[in-house]
Amino acid sequence: MNSRKLTGLFFKTLVIGGVVGLVTSFFVKSASYANNLNPIDWMELIGLLFFFVGLGLVFSVISQTGFFAYLFINQFGLSLFRSYWSAVQVLLIAFVLFDLIYFPYINTNDDISLLWFILMAVVIFVYGWIVSVIKVRATNRRAFIPSLFLMVVMTSVEWVPGLTAKGTDYAWLMIVPLLVCNTYQLLILHKLTGRKEGTADHNDQTSVRTATKKS
Repeated sequence: MNSRKLTGLFFKTLVIGGVVGLVTSFFVKSASYANNLNPIDWMELIGLLFFFVGLGLVFSVISQTGFFAYLFINQFGLSLFRSYWSAVQVLLIAFVLFDLIYFPYINTNDDISLLWFILMAVVIFVYGWIVSVIKVRATNRRAFIPSLFLMVVMTSVEWVPGLTAKGTDYAWLMIVPLLVCNTYQLLILHKLTGRKEGTADHNDQTSVRTATKKS
């Protein structure tokens, strides 16, 4: 993997984040668009489009930062915990899922039902599970836990600014681009590193670490 591929990955993920951020805004912020459609205010509409595309780009950069941070965290964990690293990741996944339910709920002062936070955590976990299964089929079974860790733990860490924002709109505007960008990076990485099906694993990051040396 060389710097050209890294650059391509960066810009492709950036575009995906911008597009997904814009599309998500059509559903989450539909009222903002509707207010400028009758009568049509082109300047306001264009401003909204640029604003939400910009948000998507920012969330994409956050996703990429977290993704590459995890590659190095994973390598460090393998060196430190060795065969126990998988078990440590499972414990961290469980801990983060609990945090996704407990801490946001206590900060709402019972304004939002606990059921919604449980559902939110379950959806993220199930989505991460599905993506991890796809990664395993493209590589091998050792990639499952690292992939699930990325999709659940790292995505949740990246999502903290959205969770702390007032209301739920920006939480939704942030989580969708984060999930899509993390999914794309995870599923494309073994192709960029040139590993054949059945030989790629959670050590893909080793190739990334040598990218700057080859450039």
